[in-house]
Amino acid sequence: MFKILVINPGSTSTKLAIFEDERMIKSLNIPHSNEELKPFKKIADQHSFRMEKIEGFLNGTDYSLKDFSAIVGRGGLIRPVEGGTYRINEKMLEELRSAKYGEHASNLGAILAHDLANEIGVPSFIVDPVVVDEMEEVSKVSGHPDFVRKSIFHALNQRAVARQAAMDLSKKYEECNFIVAHMGGGVSVGAHKKGRVVDINNALDGDGPFSPERSGTVPLTSLIDLCYSEKYSFEEMKKKIKGNGGLVSYLDTNSALEVEKMIKNGDEEAELVYRALAYQISKWIGRMIIPLEGEVDAIILTGGLAYDSKYLVSWIKEKVSYIAPMMIFAGGDEEKALAIGTLRVLQGEEMEKIYGDLS
Repeated sequence: MFKILVINPGSTSTKLAIFEDERMIKSLNIPHSNEELKPFKKIADQHSFRMEKIEGFLNGTDYSLKDFSAIVGRGGLIRPVEGGTYRINEKMLEELRSAKYGEHASNLGAILAHDLANEIGVPSFIVDPVVVDEMEEVSKVSGHPDFVRKSIFHALNQRAVARQAAMDLSKKYEECNFIVAHMGGGVSVGAHKKGRVVDINNALDGDGPFSPERSGTVPLTSLIDLCYSEKYSFEEMKKKIKGNGGLVSYLDTNSALEVEKMIKNGDEEAELVYRALAYQISKWIGRMIIPLEGEVDAIILTGGLAYDSKYLVSWIKEKVSYIAPMMIFAGGDEEKALAIGTLRVLQGEEMEKIYGDLS
């Protein structure tokens, strides 16, 4: 039996879990207030603060650090890599500590996992970070050489549910073609072709369908006009695309539950906007038929919005059910995905990958 400690740092919380093989034994979501985080200028400066939370979590269990076979952290902003489970090494740590590819709380996942694993001499890993890039070269061509399409998406959850869907179909992930739509604060729609995500929208920076907080792909000329209108600052424009876009901009809420209540109470605008969200997600699902050359084993809906089967899911199903059967994996269990990815390596089902200097 392998015992795995999972560390998932977020912007305002640290999620921790203990697994024995694929079974979760204990988990804890530790929220962090703005006051607690205010003293830290950089994400890396939070190291000791987060480490104390992990030690407090372990002290409240029957486990000590030396009990673990491996420790896995959430993958942060590193250089683009193919999907898989990566052994944490000095090159990765150096780039995360310096925030070479950007600042994000998830950068601490590998750093914390490595430091704890080093204490007891066990391996440390990350699994399917958001920068997984398996896009075919032709799909990166945008239409102008100054703009290159990038792969930044919910890789951890997308690949985890795709693997589960393959198991449910009594197949291997590498044998299947799936279209996976992760529907949460951001929406990413990916074409999974024989174990690789060969096309995907950049869910972080505004490409694709709109979402509860993001505007998605908007009319470009209108966007350029607004940028030069002198009505908004650079930061305000960025907020329009990510943070104050999508449902927030139309309905003043990022809560799908609130929108559902509005619809039940007869709010016609809320229904129109929510139907438009389903419509846009459906259109992007349809686009992914092309990279899969029409061969689709299943369409998979996942993420928090997939819980809404009465409205959003049913509307999407009306639009795309002719393409392939639909499978629903509501929510997104990141801790389990991290543990299972680590377990595949520990059990010899998958080779660990090494993060190296590819420049």
